[in-house]
Amino acid sequence: MEGGGEFYLPDSVSLFLLILSSILLETLDQIDRELFYVLNGFHNPWLDVIMWYISKMEIWLPVYALMIYSLYTKYRVSAFVLAILCVVFLLFITDFTAVHLIKNTVMRLRPSHNSETMDRVNLVMDEMGVYYRGGQFGFFSNHASNFFGVVTFYLMSTRPISRWIIASFYCWAMLIGYSRIYLGVHYPGDVLAGALFGMMSGWLVARLFASLIAKFKLA
Repeated sequence: MEGGGEFYLPDSVSLFLLILSSILLETLDQIDRELFYVLNGFHNPWLDVIMWYISKMEIWLPVYALMIYSLYTKYRVSAFVLAILCVVFLLFITDFTAVHLIKNTVMRLRPSHNSETMDRVNLVMDEMGVYYRGGQFGFFSNHASNFFGVVTFYLMSTRPISRWIIASFYCWAMLIGYSRIYLGVHYPGDVLAGALFGMMSGWLVARLFASLIAKFKLA
């Protein structure tokens, strides 16, 4: 403790904490890789096709349309327009943050680009017959952050809603997250981090949406 009241850790303690954190991170990374090998290993030709299309965002247009329609029937036009604007804002947060702020800062290589794991990764061919590898960096998954964010916002904004609908939507988001692992372009930790960030963002934007509706009496 110095005279100014600031507290400093001894150098030996700081070094110990640094080594400990490094060991923990390496251990978590190894667990993440081993879990990836298991989840990525359930491959067969027909499942390759299914998972390829599950991972494509445009295949789910009917579900998006259903979600938009249910918001339209629940709210007045002004509140419905606000809900759509909030979703656009939410997707900007989840997608822009994942791609431009996190991936390009953390720079964790995807399994499909990592020389240490590449030989054990099962990849899937795209429509052109080329093995799909995704971009260079994979932490965290913007597929997971986008879908979990939108699902969380939607479910919070359409309450009360039955438990089986809640479970169905989150199972849908988890299936999309797993498809990214199956395709060999994300570790489970990438998907988990993206899902948590997406749910947090969806919750915050849903709270913002509710407060704006109450403030401007749009309900």
